[in-house]
Amino acid sequence: MDYIVLDIEFNGRKFASELPMEVIEIGAVRLDSSLQPIDEFSALIKPVYFAKLNSFIQKKTGIPQEDIDIAKRFPSVIADFLSWLGKSDSCMFITWGGEDMKRIVLDTRMHKLDDAYWLAADYFDLLKGFTRHKGLTNDISVEGALAELAIDAEGSAHRALDDARMTSHIFRAIFEHLDFDYKQKYVDTYTNAKERRLVKNAVRLLRAQKLEPTWEAFEEHFLKEKVKMDDPRKAAELKRYFDEAIIKQKEKQAKRPAEAKPLKAAELETQSGGEQHDEG
Repeated sequence: MDYIVLDIEFNGRKFASELPMEVIEIGAVRLDSSLQPIDEFSALIKPVYFAKLNSFIQKKTGIPQEDIDIAKRFPSVIADFLSWLGKSDSCMFITWGGEDMKRIVLDTRMHKLDDAYWLAADYFDLLKGFTRHKGLTNDISVEGALAELAIDAEGSAHRALDDARMTSHIFRAIFEHLDFDYKQKYVDTYTNAKERRLVKNAVRLLRAQKLEPTWEAFEEHFLKEKVKMDDPRKAAELKRYFDEAIIKQKEKQAKRPAEAKPLKAAELETQSGGEQHDEG
C-alpha cells in the first residue's frame, strides 16, 4: 500500500461572504510501503469565485496572480489528480488536520462531480497522530512539529507541494509510533470548531460546579441565544459531541487515583487506641 501525503491551499477572503472558498493548489507526495518517496503531484487551480487572490492569500502562499490566471479549473485538475492516484493499487491519505479532505469534497460537489472516491478513501490525520505521540494538548503547525523533531524545514510554507514534502518527513520520522486504528473517512459536519469547543468547555464547567452535565442543562445555559439550532443535523451532531465528552470525562475520572476517604469517628478511636497499645 502507498501513502499519499496530501496538502491543499484554498482561497480566503477579507470579509465574510456566502460565496464558497475554493481549492487553489493541490500538492501530494507518494510514499511506497517502505516510506520511500517515489512520485509527486502539483497543480494550481483557477477558482470560479474570488479569481483575484486577496493580499492576505498572496502574502501567505506567495502564489503569483498571473500563475492563477492561467491555471486550469478544478474539474480538469481533479481529473488529473485522480489519474495520478490511480497509479497506486491501494493507498491511504496522510493529512495535517482534516481540512484538506473536506475542501476537496466540497469543491467536488460544488462542480457537481462524483464524490464517491473521496467518501470511500481512508485518511490518517497526522496532526492528531503527532499530538497523541508527543502528549500535546494543543495543535501544532507543520513547522513546529519539524522543529520538535529537529528536522530542518525546506521549501516554502503554505505552498502545497512543499508542505506535503515537509509533512512526509514528519510521517516517516514517527511512523512506528502511529496507531492506524485512528484512520478515518470523510464525514459531513454541520458544526464548526468553535461550537465543538463550546461543548467540551461546558462539560468541564458543569462538572466543576458539581452540576449534573445533562443535555437540557447544556442547552439552557450554553446554547440558548448563542448557537443557531434551526438545522436538526447540527443539533444531532452537537448532542453526539456532548455525549462523547461526558463519556471521556467519566473515563478520565475513573483513571484518577482513588482519593482517601475520611475516617469515621469510631475508626479514628480504634486507630488511636491501637497506637497507644503499641506504644505501651
